Amino acid sequence: MTVEKGRLIGQGRTAEIFEWKDNQVLKLFLEGFPAAVVQREAQVTQAVHKAGIPVPAVEGVVEVDGRVGIVFERVEGTTMLEDMMYRPWKLGRYARIMAELQAQMHSREIAALRSLREDLEEVIQNQAGMPDNVRHALVDALRLPDGNSVLHGDFHPDNIIMSPRGPVIIDWPEAKRGNPLADAARTWLLIRMGTPPPGTKMQWLIKLIRRWFYSMFIKHYRELRPYSEQELEAWRLPIVAARLFFESIPEERRDLTIFLESHLERQ
Repeated sequence: MTVEKGRLIGQGRTAEIFEWKDNQVLKLFLEGFPAAVVQREAQVTQAVHKAGIPVPAVEGVVEVDGRVGIVFERVEGTTMLEDMMYRPWKLGRYARIMAELQAQMHSREIAALRSLREDLEEVIQNQAGMPDNVRHALVDALRLPDGNSVLHGDFHPDNIIMSPRGPVIIDWPEAKRGNPLADAARTWLLIRMGTPPPGTKMQWLIKLIRRWFYSMFIKHYRELRPYSEQELEAWRLPIVAARLFFESIPEERRDLTIFLESHLERQ
């Protein structure tokens, strides 16, 4: 029996979210998106769910209209970002919740996840057109302490649903294992320098509050998982380079390039 997708309820850079049967949702990837990548996201999300991290349960992988998708349990609620836009007086509370979620995630280990550092080094070594001096500097920058913590790879307020049962973390295609500060550096980049996906409401307000929100978030994260500023700063260079060269979002290119060039000059 063919199941028709329901109403479109969300949209990102790589997929659309539709209502599905039996109180579920369908994350339907854009046409031509690799099926192997979709399968990996489903498997990773299942493993993270099993590890006790609050994520939606995976119900299966399907094909609809020639596109591959993942069926998840439906989690009611709005995203943390949406809630903050209409209730900015809750910024401090949400910064603490987000820090606690990331610290909880980083306390878990899943050996089956791929190594972030190994993946970064591989793509840097194989990146066509990258100047050799930049390549060598980035490989040297990755000589950092590793780890086995669960890393989300795309952790920001729009990937947290504030549900009646508590906050739930969504969108796990970039999940890896490694040093928690690599994930913290990625969150710094997304909040402070990232561009919201097309169609995101009230982008002017996001730009206005994000510096304040990040400072509250990272202050509480550091209380939960102490580190030195130098340790976090060391991860920013390879994380920015990965965003610039391998995701290549035009709106971010100028700021990322300035950051990368200024840091490479210090090497």
